[in-house]
Amino acid sequence: MELTPAAVADEHQWVRDRAGVIVPLINETRDKLGDLFDTDVGVVDEAAYLAAVDDVFARGDVAVNVAAYVRILRTLDVEDDYPGFVVDEVLGRRLAATIAGGDPLGLLAEATFHFADVAVHTDGVAGEDDLDAALAAGFQTQLPGWSWQEGDSPFESRL
Repeated sequence: MELTPAAVADEHQWVRDRAGVIVPLINETRDKLGDLFDTDVGVVDEAAYLAAVDDVFARGDVAVNVAAYVRILRTLDVEDDYPGFVVDEVLGRRLAATIAGGDPLGLLAEATFHFADVAVHTDGVAGEDDLDAALAAGFQTQLPGWSWQEGDSPFESRL
């Protein structure tokens, strides 16, 4: 696989075009997590998702890594699926963390990936459902809507 600027641009457009699948998955994941943690979580609309996608792909070093994960997961298939279970999970987790922007949100995105992945199944190649779950987990983690992300942290230095 070769990643050129044109290939990264192609993956950027593919992730944008996936909004009709990913935005509902983000909101479904947020609803379920909100119920589990007894909190209201803001809804993500298509415009917010597209802006976040554009932001991720505007950062060259992040864009090339996200594009690579996306391209691999879009084509990853393993006969009988189960032997490849680990690799698509690892790639999905890393994609979600990369989109979220690194730790601490990256770790949260990895955990959310597994939560979202349970609800996603596609009839395509093995990596497709992990790709959708990773996109939803990564973007939902970095987008506003969680009350704990609003306002200043009590742990910020006041120096």
